[in-house]
Amino acid sequence: MPRQTRRSFLGQTTRGTVAVAMGTFAVPAFQALGANERIVVGVAGCSRGRTVGDELRKLGCKIAYTCDPDQGRAERVKKILGADQAVADLRRILDDRTVDAIVIATPDHWHAPAALLACQAGKHIYVEKPCSHNIAEGRRMIEAARRSGRVMQVGTQTRSTKVFQEAIALVREGAIGKVLMAKTWTSQQRVNIGHHQPSQAPAGLDYDMWVGPAPMMPYQENRLHYLWHWWYNFGTGDAGNRGVHQMDIALWGLDVKTHPTRVAGFCDKLYFDDDQQFPDTQYVTFEYPAQGPQPKRLLVYEQRIWTPYVQEDNEDGCNFYGDEGYLTIDMQKGWKLFGRKNKLLKESQGKYDTGDHCADFLDAIRTGRRPNADIEIGHLSATLGHLANILARTGRPSLVLDTKTEQIVGDPEANALIRRTYREGHWASVVKA
Repeated sequence: MPRQTRRSFLGQTTRGTVAVAMGTFAVPAFQALGANERIVVGVAGCSRGRTVGDELRKLGCKIAYTCDPDQGRAERVKKILGADQAVADLRRILDDRTVDAIVIATPDHWHAPAALLACQAGKHIYVEKPCSHNIAEGRRMIEAARRSGRVMQVGTQTRSTKVFQEAIALVREGAIGKVLMAKTWTSQQRVNIGHHQPSQAPAGLDYDMWVGPAPMMPYQENRLHYLWHWWYNFGTGDAGNRGVHQMDIALWGLDVKTHPTRVAGFCDKLYFDDDQQFPDTQYVTFEYPAQGPQPKRLLVYEQRIWTPYVQEDNEDGCNFYGDEGYLTIDMQKGWKLFGRKNKLLKESQGKYDTGDHCADFLDAIRTGRRPNADIEIGHLSATLGHLANILARTGRPSLVLDTKTEQIVGDPEANALIRRTYREGHWASVVKA
């Protein structure tokens, strides 16, 4: 294990017992694992799951399963991770009592259903970002994690990366003065996914399993692998894909622990002539009211996924603006601190670290504490992407959110989009409120 955090984290844990009160979920009592007990993991989703699973394997975990409806992907990653079995059905992992934790690196529409079922089965959960497909799902995930006592870590890796922890500490400690605003952006060139017609699913793909609890749509070539991001039933657009990383950093630095009260902006599909359903261009502002010693603050999300150039030297970034200077963060490069007249004061290079994030996940399992990117944190960040997408789908210039009830005020059409429809009778349609 090349990093100090990976070498030492096992020895830094202590035994503990986490009480369980699952309500309607029937789950055996959970006892935190000892420092020398090997954690057994199942990996669901064999694209991003390959990377997360490999980091967990390096940290000493046993990979029992790779799971993917694409049989070829599941088998390939099984060999890479040294897993025992490659399966297509998530229930194989959930039903195995020897499995302690599950990585959910599936398409977005599976995140919440898989996480709720995993809580019910007594598994700890590492769920990729965005943690949910919609706002209502995120709340259900928090409730399930709290009732079960299970650890639910969201895959926003900057939260566990030392170089970015240092940057956020500078913002919080006043290095740029009074911070009133953060701006985030994604500016890269995505592909045109074309116009396609329904066709026969390729051999080796269990398409019915892939669709899962989402309403059934016929197989179409430009809906699978990765291209699902741009379809309402399966993805959350780039606001939920790359944007959520940057918005999570912004919330972290602004020390925000609630939802915005007002969302306003412009969202449209200006560039691509293809089947993508989500906007390729967004400029959205999120307003946070003053609370106690915290002043009123503004968070801006800017998206252009058709640009063959970057903005402010960063493809994806987050800037914090204070009255004495500003600090810019790039997940791939590190951070820079500027003072008055744009004078560079300090900088540190580095990139996000999945390994350290996985180490934090395992330490949380062993100690019973909440992880760095706990589901409650992930829900706040994912909600920003969901609100931006609701703005786009309704064409509204602004929305007002009741932060306590998580309902959109005075707009039934927009409020209906805080949840989604699930496939009637499907075994994974467990999220209905």
